[in-house]
Amino acid sequence: MVRRGVTAKVPDTYLGLIQLFPLRPIRSAKELDSAVEMIDSLLDAGTLDAGSQDYLEVLSDLVEKFEDEHEPMPAVTDAEMLRHLLDAKGTTQAKAAKEAGIAESTISEVLAGNRRLTRTHISKLASYFGVAPTVFTFNE
Repeated sequence: MVRRGVTAKVPDTYLGLIQLFPLRPIRSAKELDSAVEMIDSLLDAGTLDAGSQDYLEVLSDLVEKFEDEHEPMPAVTDAEMLRHLLDAKGTTQAKAAKEAGIAESTISEVLAGNRRLTRTHISKLASYFGVAPTVFTFNE
């Protein structure tokens, strides 16, 4: 019997994944490790069908919920984030300052921890590095 509004055919891969690793709230570090291992195996598989993608999305949500509650990310300063982005892009502070349209002295002061980024700086740097502005702290 099919209820109204419910798809009659659920992809076999989804059901198979449910049987292999049921979608349940994560309650321990051991369960978290198992869930992450499952996510990694799905991502390593390459192209996923719709059922596998749905399963991966729900399992990822469960992992995110557990991590948000039990393993919150520590706050990162503007200097730490900027240093990371410079390293990841393999660029210098002078080049980043020039291309982002920010004074090099501002970048130097932020990296030294003597100055915070303004919203204008954050907007320019986010655009330059191709990241969301929310990676910065927005402390003015």
